[in-house]
Amino acid sequence: MPSKRRLTMRHIRQMLRLSAGGTSVREIAVVLGIARSTVQDNLDRAKAAGLSWPLPGELTDDALEHRLFIRAGVKQGQRRRHEPNWAELSIELKKPGVTLLILWEEYRSVHPGGYGYSRYVAAGFMLRKPLCCSGAWPSLGS
Repeated sequence: MPSKRRLTMRHIRQMLRLSAGGTSVREIAVVLGIARSTVQDNLDRAKAAGLSWPLPGELTDDALEHRLFIRAGVKQGQRRRHEPNWAELSIELKKPGVTLLILWEEYRSVHPGGYGYSRYVAAGFMLRKPLCCSGAWPSLGS
């Protein structure tokens, strides 16, 4: 099973230094004891961030990490997909003839990139029955 240890900024600085010195990606991987694909990925990140060896002296480890691993697209605390109003769904589901499939189809017509049907099924199960006081899920037969 592959190790999930986190690379330090020291490793990344060494990668950049060795790469600038003409060392191959394979050799860098052997020297640092990490996968070749990890070295290649981090060198690509550095290139995309406009970083090359020697790094500026004022570039701290935190600043280096931020430049290499900045999250593209979604700001922290925001969802990638439009979140439905689960409280409204709960109320709508109590009406006769309303099903999760109908609500999902309406949602997807307004938000084509929204959640898939399986998310609605899971949410529907959670909305129908509250957790019992012990925190365990109630049995499906009750």
